[in-house]
Amino acid sequence: MNEMLDKQAEDRFELEGHVKWFDPAKGFGFIVPDEGGADILLHANVLRNYGQNSVADGARIRILAQRTERGTQAVAILTLDPPPTASAVPLADFAEFDPEYLASRPLEPARIKWFDKAKGFGFANQFGAPDDIFLHVEVLRSSGLSDLEPGEAVALRVIQGRRGRMATEILPWDAAVRVAQAKTDENDHPDADRGSDDGATE
Repeated sequence: MNEMLDKQAEDRFELEGHVKWFDPAKGFGFIVPDEGGADILLHANVLRNYGQNSVADGARIRILAQRTERGTQAVAILTLDPPPTASAVPLADFAEFDPEYLASRPLEPARIKWFDKAKGFGFANQFGAPDDIFLHVEVLRSSGLSDLEPGEAVALRVIQGRRGRMATEILPWDAAVRVAQAKTDENDHPDADRGSDDGATE
């Protein structure tokens, strides 16, 4: 059994590419590898293990892949970034705000109330907050996602805009936890990248 698991681990390799398409209803999609060759299968379970239920077409992705009898498949996602073409400020609603201000807004926990991809918008709510938060499909795409499910846990950067409370960025809950953990590690080890200057000198 251990030999089989070791063999599977040996057969895995890293590669980068972009998401060709992903259909949450079908439960799968495909990745186009940068190095060329056949498309790589991306199953919904692999995406969910990364903490997301959807991903935008064109999103940059780095994966662990494995060759199978049915072709190469993604077995784990290492990194996932929004499509390079996605605008950092996709809506006119945000034009009056400084981009640095938008980026500095704290991440707020919320749950999806409903989202209609065909209509291009939806709403989220926060426990104890009376006002719903407006979610625009272009903000969703610029955040690297393609759809949202009712009840899905997310973290949002929010402003008071023309339509009331509006999300400027939408992160899956797991991704938000990773961001928070990275910042905590950075604060705990602020000099980690500088190296030590405490070496003895003569």
